[in-house]
Amino acid sequence: MDTVRAIGRGEAIRDTSYPLSTSQSHFHPEHHLSPRKPMWDISEEASLWTLLDNPDPKVEMVHRVLWALVLFYLVPVTGGGGCDLISASKLEGMSQPGDIMLGALIPLHLDRIYQKVSFDKRPSKTMCTMFHLESYQQIQALLFAVEEINNNPSILPNITLGYHVYDSCNVLQYDLEGALQVLTGSGRVTPNYRCLLDVPLGGVIGAAVSSNSLLLAHILGLFRYPQVSHFSTSRLLSDRNKFPSFFRTVPSDAFQSQGLANLVLHFGWTWVGLVAVDNDYGHQGIQLVIQDIVKAGACVAFTAYILGSKPDRNAPHIVKVMKESTVRVVIVFSTELDFIPVADEILRQNLRGKIFVASEGWSTSFLYSMEKFAPFFSGTIGLALYSGIIPGYEHFLHKVQPFDDSQTWKKIFWEVVFNCTFLDIGNRTKTVRQCTGTESLTSFQNSYIDVSNLRTTYNVYTAVYTFANALMDLQTCNKGNGPFINKSCADILDFKPWQLLYYMKKARVTLSNGKEFYFDENGDAPAIYDIVNWQLRPEGTIQPAKIGSYDSTTSNGIFTIKTGAILWDNGETQVPQSVCSKACPLGYWKATNSREPVCCFQCVPCPLGEVSNQTDALGCFKCPWDKWPDLQKTKCVQKTEDYLSYEEPLGTTLAVINILSSLGPYLILRILTLNRSSALVKASNYSVSCLLLGSLSLCFLCSLFFIGYPKPEKCLLRQAAFGMAFVLCVSCILAKTIIVLFAFMAIKPRSNMKKWTNTRVSYVIISTCFLFQFLLCISWLSLRPPFMENNIHTNPSLIIVECNEGSPIAFWSMLGYLFILASISFLVAFLVRRLPNSFNEAQYITFSMLAFLCVWVSFIPATLSAQGKYTVAMEIFAIMASSWAILICMFLPKCFIIVFRPDRNSKDYVMQGHRYPAVKAWRM
Repeated sequence: MDTVRAIGRGEAIRDTSYPLSTSQSHFHPEHHLSPRKPMWDISEEASLWTLLDNPDPKVEMVHRVLWALVLFYLVPVTGGGGCDLISASKLEGMSQPGDIMLGALIPLHLDRIYQKVSFDKRPSKTMCTMFHLESYQQIQALLFAVEEINNNPSILPNITLGYHVYDSCNVLQYDLEGALQVLTGSGRVTPNYRCLLDVPLGGVIGAAVSSNSLLLAHILGLFRYPQVSHFSTSRLLSDRNKFPSFFRTVPSDAFQSQGLANLVLHFGWTWVGLVAVDNDYGHQGIQLVIQDIVKAGACVAFTAYILGSKPDRNAPHIVKVMKESTVRVVIVFSTELDFIPVADEILRQNLRGKIFVASEGWSTSFLYSMEKFAPFFSGTIGLALYSGIIPGYEHFLHKVQPFDDSQTWKKIFWEVVFNCTFLDIGNRTKTVRQCTGTESLTSFQNSYIDVSNLRTTYNVYTAVYTFANALMDLQTCNKGNGPFINKSCADILDFKPWQLLYYMKKARVTLSNGKEFYFDENGDAPAIYDIVNWQLRPEGTIQPAKIGSYDSTTSNGIFTIKTGAILWDNGETQVPQSVCSKACPLGYWKATNSREPVCCFQCVPCPLGEVSNQTDALGCFKCPWDKWPDLQKTKCVQKTEDYLSYEEPLGTTLAVINILSSLGPYLILRILTLNRSSALVKASNYSVSCLLLGSLSLCFLCSLFFIGYPKPEKCLLRQAAFGMAFVLCVSCILAKTIIVLFAFMAIKPRSNMKKWTNTRVSYVIISTCFLFQFLLCISWLSLRPPFMENNIHTNPSLIIVECNEGSPIAFWSMLGYLFILASISFLVAFLVRRLPNSFNEAQYITFSMLAFLCVWVSFIPATLSAQGKYTVAMEIFAIMASSWAILICMFLPKCFIIVFRPDRNSKDYVMQGHRYPAVKAWRM
């Protein structure tokens, strides 16, 4: 009773399980019992501790002593001459005797039914359900490997391997009880004692579940019995300090998690969901996946766990979360059994359109190849354990017969495969058709018969050969040159566990692909995975197809995949997208929100003058000063130089118009010259008129300085030339206006103003006004002359090649001076506009100055609103318009009379009705 209280549920397990049977012979362990032979001697083990690879022997010694005490009190032993065993265990298993024994814990049944515990009586046994054909195939692989080794004279000659195999049902208590029975070598558990006489235990293969392997590794590690798991992938088991004797033929989840993350990132999926089983396998694996994908910039939308403590495994909630999420891709880190309720719930809620990324725990499961799952899981992609080939294995599988021996598993297997029942085993299935035992396995195709992709099965096969290899090395040790104390060797028929452990670390097995299998310093296998894709077959089922590999042992890249061979959901070949926000194209940058994951962002166009030349850019960069983004803002291109060129239509048009306009004053001058003796020409002061026409022609021509590339000499002269030409023009008009004013002032009684109406006065006025402008321009050009510059501020997309005026004050002073002269002319002419003459020139001066002032007043806002070459064009237009205004208003009426009304070009007509002699004298 102390034993029951010590281990809790252990007694219930032993009390109600099936009896141990043998498959190859009638082997009874009780016939080989030895008198209290301890498996482990603390003093002996401590003396040899330095041969083991633990950096802290004191801590490990305390750890081992504590475990020894726990195990010692787990089951009581008497002090008599033999083992005082408790009642025999009824744990289901099979056995074959041999010179060296191997233990194996394989979950032949995947599911179980938990009985309610009332705590007032012995708990009922956990019933195992769901006989798994692939697990039975794994057991057959162990049997086949042992048979191969025993029949091969070059491997362990004169030594026969035997085995104990137990069905663990993936239940922790069953794995523990099976391991203790393997250690005892009997159908009963006697911890710390081995009851088989002169039959050493090589080690244990299993368990399949990481959580169970953790416990077994603690116990087996105390005795230094090698443990090789074929399916436990938790990275915690790589801790050599805690688990010094643990090995595995399957890679650690540290590699798988990295592979799954690389797989997700390879397809550009940055927005994923995570589903994991709620145990060490799921938690540790999914944590590594999260670390890798987050480090690469991807985001996790949700994380949900499959709860083994709930009958529905939390499936309704998990599927609801997946349905409400916007993610397209869901990574599932689970075993096939744990994921079945979730898969059924996916069918029930009709969840479609998701791409599942499978861990090796279910990526090749035949449970999901059924037709009902095809619409929901086709396109699934994932990592699968490396697949190998076992020569002759298929023929071995077909030799199974239900009546070869009393082994119950064969009959259960026969019932499952042929959907019948043997009446002698109590109708274990729901079928009523009776099995005859003559059915043929060759007519069926299922996961047991299929040897095209042996994965977990091949790991079991490899595990047996690693033990055989280590035992072979131990057997062939050269005496006097051994690895142990005094260079001794171990006895193949009487070795200690830690002696075989030494050789296990150095074991080498050649795989079917020619590569060498070995354990690294942590006892892990090389990380070699197949990348599989669930593709829809014509009959409506789905079949995993290899489309790549993930191999950490290669030097030329560990990740290869044939993207073109992948068939996604509904047979699509285009890679589906799973992003929170679509990738920002070139010319945009990602603007994130601190309240949302980094994968959820907005694509914002690059600011003015900046570009981004990569997708999902975190920011844009500015172009150099002489470059500007293209229309797409993806690259910097050379800026266009902007100036008023002779080659462009606007520049050509203005140049032609001004050149032709400069001929206008010449034509008028020609008319006046031909009619210089006429009364009208004499009355308009012929000499000043000629000077005025010459200045107007220069005004038209000076605009040519503004067209073309702004060379330094052009910038220096153009405004000065314009100002000098126009001041000459306006000075002439002012002189005319003042002479008219003096003429009318001279008619007053006792006035002496007649002497100021002389032509020389006009020249003095013109010269004085011109000289002031000349001095202003010379000062401007001397102190702060104009210069050429590249303007990139007015229009950042262009390089405006322009002339900087040097001193804006000087420029506007020059224009202001012209404005003052024009205003004076306008005011004076306006005052004398009502002369009683047939020809009154003051009226034309008034109109010409009014037009001149209007043009240049309009020029100020126009030039401020224009940019680049259009500013220059506006100034040219103002020069041309003001020049034409003066030319038309001053000379068009005269030319009209001279050419078309010569009858009015007479002294009598000009003087008609005039009463003022002084005026007559001035005009004559």
